Amino acid sequence: VTVKYYGKASHAAAYPWEGVNALDAAVLAYNNLSVLRQQIKPTWRVHGELPFCSVEIRSDNPDYYNVLPNKSLEQAYVENGKRLGMEFPDKAISSTSLGSTDFGNVSHVVPGIHPYFYIGSDALNHTEQFTVAAGSEEAQQYALRTAKALAMTALDVIFRPGLLQQVQDDFRQTKLEG
Repeated sequence: VTVKYYGKASHAAAYPWEGVNALDAAVLAYNNLSVLRQQIKPTWRVHGELPFCSVEIRSDNPDYYNVLPNKSLEQAYVENGKRLGMEFPDKAISSTSLGSTDFGNVSHVVPGIHPYFYIGSDALNHTEQFTVAAGSEEAQQYALRTAKALAMTALDVIFRPGLLQQVQDDFRQTKLEG
């Protein structure tokens, strides 16, 4: 008997409930066959084999910290983005982590922001649909516009009087509160 299991990919940290885990099903079937052996006659043979399997094991590393927000940087980025026609729904800039990222650790050392941006699709990240959408010409235009807003924000920090001090003050205050 050959049994094939088909799953559905999803982002393991952000929306695991969207997925169907074929590997878990195969492992459970194998383990159940294995424990069945003690209940069958010695002349009967039952074997399990996993001839082709691709496994990726991840863990949410507890050493990853949440991204520290920086209101001054966020405000400058949003202002620049709006000048370029960007829209900013809730959670466009994340100060919480929906997954593991070392950027959270970086934001505890230097001020930063972690913006999300629209790529012309509502596909969930880390899915085949998202991969296709991210490679589209439309997505490239959104990415370039976002990069431009970030570059404009960096220039503001350098050249807008008082902004660097505000960013540093926000950083210190957020670290004290956190």
